[in-house]
Amino acid sequence: MLEKTFREEWGRVLASLVGFLGDFDKAEDAAQEAFAIAAERWPVSGVPDTPGAWLVTTARNRAIDRIRRERTLAEKIPLLTVPEAAAMDEFDESGIKDERLELIFTCCHPALPLEGQVALTLRALGGLETAEIARAFLVSEETMKRRLSRAKAKIKATGISFAVPSAHLLADRLDAVLAVIYLIYNEGYSGRIDLGAEAIHLGGVLAALMPDEPEAHGLLALMMIHQARRQARFSGDDLVLLEDQDRSLWDERQIAAGRAALDRAIALGGRGPYVVQAAIASLQTRAEIDWTQVAAMYQRLVELTGSPVVELNRAAALAQAGDPATALRAVDGLDLDGYLYFHSTRGELLRRLGRDAEARSAYRRALDLATSPPERRFLTRRLELF
Repeated sequence: MLEKTFREEWGRVLASLVGFLGDFDKAEDAAQEAFAIAAERWPVSGVPDTPGAWLVTTARNRAIDRIRRERTLAEKIPLLTVPEAAAMDEFDESGIKDERLELIFTCCHPALPLEGQVALTLRALGGLETAEIARAFLVSEETMKRRLSRAKAKIKATGISFAVPSAHLLADRLDAVLAVIYLIYNEGYSGRIDLGAEAIHLGGVLAALMPDEPEAHGLLALMMIHQARRQARFSGDDLVLLEDQDRSLWDERQIAAGRAALDRAIALGGRGPYVVQAAIASLQTRAEIDWTQVAAMYQRLVELTGSPVVELNRAAALAQAGDPATALRAVDGLDLDGYLYFHSTRGELLRRLGRDAEARSAYRRALDLATSPPERRFLTRRLELF
């Protein structure tokens, strides 16, 4: 229970403290101290009715005490907005602003390198320990610690504001935030430490804080629907294609929640890339998949993104709809020679068209590019079909 509460409240507490103190490191120290006090007291006294408010108030009081003790910062005391007499046992939920949105935009500021944005978002909003983030991205804890330190130092040195961007900057900055969250999700979906769940948590926070932004709801829907099929994507260590997945392993409750988020995005007029991708994912969970409609949705996504990878997916949907010849012509027009799935898709299309020698060649090229054991085993089995 305590761990769940801490996990849910960490981002809000830290965001409030960063806004209050203007310093990531001091905010983390105060937050950790408040959580430690809670871990000691709550098992005895019980969890407060408003645990987030309790943690924020406790952390702010501890931060004030620490600043008072540090005589070199004594001149900053009059600037602090919490009264000196703030009592440890008085908590007013309505009086504590939820500043997580400011924190999200600070962590994903374009002045920071992408790896720093990702690490800081997971640490600050997700509450993951440095060691956990390091394991997820297959780097040493020391390397990840340096990334976080550099990101925090950059925020301080460049004076990155703790604020939601002004209206004329919001669209571009929101795109960057969505991209960071989706990058985190894709790292999790590839089978490493469950960053998928972390990304969905972050997506849920963003959608709650920006309830009128359709792309925020679209991204949340996309991640939830994909995550619902996670258990069926592998049989042991082997990759399983969509059409071969055991649907009894799908999380129907999460699919329904994803569809609800998608409905919300569409109701808000959402027609952006995340909403379209979520719509495609939703179509692919139907008992009878309308591949012609899926291909049409991919065409819309091509128009939005201009991505050759999306065009490759559109071609695969055309083949599923019964037109591998048209699909192959589309694939052959793409410049994706270094992309594993270009060659595996092309191999499958050639196989369906009876051009076995060319199909074998395409699958061998895909196997040369494959790095993960599940992908290599899958492609090896495909070659054994000939």
